Amino acid sequence: MTKADLIARISTSTGFSKAEAERSLNALLDTMQEGLASDGKIALTGFGSFTVETRKEREGRNPRTGEAMTIAASRVVRFRPGKMLKDAVK
Repeated sequence: MTKADLIARISTSTGFSKAEAERSLNALLDTMQEGLASDGKIALTGFGSFTVETRKEREGRNPRTGEAMTIAASRVVRFRPGKMLKDAVK
């Protein structure tokens, strides 16, 4: 499902226009980004939780040349699905 598909479904299920649905979705996504950047965690009961974790620096290989290289430490977002989401997908 693409963002456009999601906007269309939100519009259909809520009765919002597509423009209103897009603004709502964008507001949600912006708020989630801000929350992850500042707090490092968002928990949506039943759906799942998003957390920011730090990956350590590690050794890797250049796939073209095979030469060893160091991959820098970085922060990544992880998602852990909740029980309701797991059950819905089964």
